[in-house]
Amino acid sequence: MSRFFWVRHGPTHAKAMVGWTDLPADLSDRAQLDRLHAHLPHEALVISSDLSRAASTADAITRHRTRLPHDPDLREINFGAWEMKGVKDVEDQDHLRAYWETPGDIRAPGGESWNDVTARVNAAVARLLSAYPGRDIVAVAHFGVILTQVQTALGLSAYQAFSHKIENLSVTEVCLTDGQWRAGAINHLP
Repeated sequence: MSRFFWVRHGPTHAKAMVGWTDLPADLSDRAQLDRLHAHLPHEALVISSDLSRAASTADAITRHRTRLPHDPDLREINFGAWEMKGVKDVEDQDHLRAYWETPGDIRAPGGESWNDVTARVNAAVARLLSAYPGRDIVAVAHFGVILTQVQTALGLSAYQAFSHKIENLSVTEVCLTDGQWRAGAINHLP
């Protein structure tokens, strides 16, 4: 059995679509970071996206755990031309609405579709499973990345996956047992 503990990075306080923009995380809530550290398996490997908000969060909770190199395939959705824009600031509201309401092959201009993100993240997960079979892995990543794995574990449509809330510094557990993905706690705040 392989278990993934998906941790969403610390808050950025941005009020826009933040994908590949490298904003820092607010890691001032040391008590929450301590609870998160205590909740996670102590022998787990830790990996993160290469964006600083995820990498610094991972560094804050690694402590005695083995830290793996950052993986750019664990980055958030690339929002392309919509990056760092508020929802109301996007000119083509019909395109934006279709992107969120019928996620799949629709892309933000110059960005990724939901299917692109899912394929990228699934490839990273497959590499980790191959390199570290049967290990517990703490993966510090982003809202969209975590939802791709919720979708896989629960067998949901992309639209259904978007209905899940993933808070900053929450843990979502998924495990692979006998070739089947299953979800444990989703959006758990230790």
